[in-house]
Amino acid sequence: MSTAATGRDAAVDRERDVARLTDVLSKFTAYIGKRLPTDVTEKLGELREREVNFLAKEVYESMRQNQEAADKLDRPSCQDTGVIQYFLAAGAKFPLLGELEDILRNATLTATKEGPLRHNAVETFDEKNTGTNTGSRIPWLDWEIVPGDDGITIDVYMAGGGCTLPGAAKVLMPGQGYEGVAEFVFDVITSRGVNACPPLLVGVGVSTSAETAARLSKKAILRPVGSRHANDKAALMEELLAEGLNELGLGPQGLTGNASVMGVNIESSARHPSTIGVAVSTGCWAHRRGKIRINADLSYEVLSHQGFTA
Repeated sequence: MSTAATGRDAAVDRERDVARLTDVLSKFTAYIGKRLPTDVTEKLGELREREVNFLAKEVYESMRQNQEAADKLDRPSCQDTGVIQYFLAAGAKFPLLGELEDILRNATLTATKEGPLRHNAVETFDEKNTGTNTGSRIPWLDWEIVPGDDGITIDVYMAGGGCTLPGAAKVLMPGQGYEGVAEFVFDVITSRGVNACPPLLVGVGVSTSAETAARLSKKAILRPVGSRHANDKAALMEELLAEGLNELGLGPQGLTGNASVMGVNIESSARHPSTIGVAVSTGCWAHRRGKIRINADLSYEVLSHQGFTA
């Protein structure tokens, strides 16, 4: 076989692989808009069982029925399907690394049409809705390269206009300490938590600046409900913040009840000795995120949901 023929065959194989991966990711993106991850579903069921307020129990039951209907009708569980964000832990040896940006853009286009997903990408300053959920730098891609790995793990997240997108970040002076971090978390949740459709999954980033803390707060809400920070002191802070926020008694949809949050997740980094950056992101009760692992041969494993097939 000639070199030219071999090159053509390789190009055809690569084009086929790109189309295959685009199909899987478009279907997975649409899927998470309709079905909550397993950990969130289980936590909502737990909170429903523990609730003593009659109205709150009815709201939890309405949430359960809403999810049941979304599954049966194959429709999004919330009208706001958010801005699509992909968080990539990409192996440096993943065979389609160079094509991933185009793959994810086309996956978003297809998911928007076939999901269907609400059109949520408005070009800034032009104030024009693209109608495709794509636009300048959208879908948003957050990259992390993993040396030596030939696979990729992708967190897909639908960032809604009432929950995650109105996050907040601030840089504290070191004298404010971790008490200042806790105070900031409470200030954010008490001022806007009701609008974010509780019970919330609260992500807290503690870092060296506003932008690094903000990124970590978003990474925090991608962690499973009930997971713990690797540092015991940070894990204790997660527990104490969750207990304190639940004392607010926001309840489901902010109508009062036993719980305000599903949990609090903290992500952190080393910081400059003169600053403490802190940020808060909130995931609503319909916390639409999914995690999928793609291997080098394009086989995949869904880590967040049960029952997905492309």
